[in-house]
Amino acid sequence: MYKIISVANQKGGVGKTTTAMNVGVALRLAGKRVLLIDLDPQANLSTYLDFDRTFDEKPTISHLMMTAIGQMKKLEDVKQYIRHNEVNDIDFIPSDINLANADCYLAGVISRETVLKRMLSKDIVEDYDYIIIDCLPSLGVLLMNALVASNGVIIPVQAQKFAFDGLGMLNNIFEQVKETLKPDLEIIGVLPTMVDNTNASRRIVEQLKESYNEKLFHTVIHRATEAVESTAKHKSLCIYKNRLGEEYKALASEITERIEKK
Repeated sequence: MYKIISVANQKGGVGKTTTAMNVGVALRLAGKRVLLIDLDPQANLSTYLDFDRTFDEKPTISHLMMTAIGQMKKLEDVKQYIRHNEVNDIDFIPSDINLANADCYLAGVISRETVLKRMLSKDIVEDYDYIIIDCLPSLGVLLMNALVASNGVIIPVQAQKFAFDGLGMLNNIFEQVKETLKPDLEIIGVLPTMVDNTNASRRIVEQLKESYNEKLFHTVIHRATEAVESTAKHKSLCIYKNRLGEEYKALASEITERIEKK
């Protein structure tokens, strides 16, 4: 079962954070136990969840990653640093800008690609039905950590010009991790995002179908201002009535269906 899922694409602005957040909340609304992990130094998921570093002194994922070199708490203490967002009724581990230094402070660590996997101990994983990791738009050590910790990957792809930029390199990293470090790693699906009623957008979706075949989700996420409003309100699209919220609920159902077939 794909219990730990990375939402990844090296290209920025494709809807990774929106997807991680809203799939997580949609699964939670369906009765699943969900943990969200923000693995992006920009901390957009943390902002979406109304996390304010000013009033929260507990360690973030940035500090926890530093446990690999003995500078912070031990790995088994991670559980106490999980927050709960009441509005969206979901657990999460936030990020901050210090995560941008991960390449530096993990440079000399043995098995640095496995830090997150080791951090997510058995007792933490068993507490949840799904753990969803929001990855940064990069192909560095943090993405490697996310992929090694995961058994499934969701790839959001903006159905607009330059949609395929970087996908080849992401696929190469995916294959390398699968071959050398994580044999059970699989692509759950490729998700067209920001789809609109233009020939260009339809053409991208068709090209994605040709490239990924059955890996392409049937559900697509349309372009809409509700996504920006949702972030500003710190409320998932899935907890109030709107088109995108229904699309993410449909996506969560499709994800669950694909996982249960495995």
